[in-house]
Amino acid sequence: MNCIQCIEYVMVLVMILAAIFAVEWKDLLAAVVGMAAVSLVASILFFFLQAPDVAMTEATIGAAMSAAVFIFAIKRTQRYETEEEEKLGWWIRW
Repeated sequence: MNCIQCIEYVMVLVMILAAIFAVEWKDLLAAVVGMAAVSLVASILFFFLQAPDVAMTEATIGAAMSAAVFIFAIKRTQRYETEEEEKLGWWIRW
């Protein structure tokens, strides 16, 4: 196993953790940052797989544009949550 393969495994682990955090965080802006991190790591992995065109597309559309659209939508809306919804466990929310 070479050094590049170790870096790829670490990046996949970071991507999985960011995806879990994006789903579990209650703050919507933090979840968008987690989603953008997943897309950014995916674009780096595409670059390692020698697909630079796919990597650039994923970075611009997946990480930058999607995150910008979600942040703009979150800022333009209001949150309607009750305290009862926040007390429920993650297994009940699904």
